[in-house]
Amino acid sequence: MVSATFSPAGRITHAFRHLGPGMALPAAAFFSFLPMLSPSAATTGHMDVDAAIVFAVDISSSIDPRNADLQRQGHAEALRSTEVAAAIAGGTTGCIAITYVEWSAPGWLRTVLPWTRICGDSDRNDAAAAILARGYTGIEKRGRGSTAISYALEASGILLDRLPGRAARNIIDISANGTNNDGPAVAGARERVVAKGYVINAIVLDQIEPGVSDDLPGYFRQKVIGGAGAFVVVPESPADYAPALRRKLVLEISATDPAAAIQVACARGPEVLFVNER
Repeated sequence: MVSATFSPAGRITHAFRHLGPGMALPAAAFFSFLPMLSPSAATTGHMDVDAAIVFAVDISSSIDPRNADLQRQGHAEALRSTEVAAAIAGGTTGCIAITYVEWSAPGWLRTVLPWTRICGDSDRNDAAAAILARGYTGIEKRGRGSTAISYALEASGILLDRLPGRAARNIIDISANGTNNDGPAVAGARERVVAKGYVINAIVLDQIEPGVSDDLPGYFRQKVIGGAGAFVVVPESPADYAPALRRKLVLEISATDPAAAIQVACARGPEVLFVNER
C-alpha cells in the first residue's frame, strides 16, 4: 500500500499540547498516529463522504485475546457485510471515510488503518484485511495498563478535525470493556468533542467491570456518549458482538434521524440505549 501524508507534523504537535500534561504521544506512537491518505484518497486528494468514522478500540491490559479477537474480527466482518455495503451505497456520495486506531493509557495510541475512503467492495475488503492483519491480538501486549477513555476521545476528535475532506456526519466509535481510570475526567473530554459537532457512540464488550461498575452500559450512557442521537450498543453475549457492531455501523452510515432509527433497531437486535442530545 502506498500512502502519503497530507499535512505537516508541526500542526498536529501543536494540537496535542491542548490535551493536557502527560498526554503527549511517545515518539513511535506519534509517527504512527499521523493521519495518512490511502491510495484511493491520495488519487483524489480530497474526501467528500456521507460519514467519517473513527473506530477507537480499547487495548488496555484488561483486553485479553478473546476480547481482542472480538474487536478486530468484528470490525472486519462488519465492513465485509452486505448490510454495510448497502448502507454505504445508499448514501448521497456512496462513500464513507474510516480510520481504525487502538488506545490504552494517556499518550498511547496506535494507527492500524489511517483515513481511508470506502466506496466499493474492494475498498471494504482491503480495509477489513488491514484490520485483521495489523490489529491487536491480545497475545503480545502493546499498550500500557490503564484505560484512558478521555484521551481516546480527545485524540479521535483531532483525527476528525484533520479529515482531508468533508463529511455529512462525523462519528467517534468507542469499543471498550472498562471505565475511564487514568488521565483527565471523561466528561470534559466528551463535552469538548461534542462541542465540535461530533457524535460519540459506543459498544461495550462486557456488561460489568468487576469491582468498579456493575452497569457498564449505564456508565457509557451517562459518562461517555454524546451528540445528537448518540447511543450505546450492548451485545447480550460475546457471540453477539459482531452482529451488534454491524447493526451499529449500518445505523451510523444510513440514519438521517438517528434517534428514530435506533428505536426501530431496538426491536430487531441487541439492546440499544440512546440520547437525542448531549
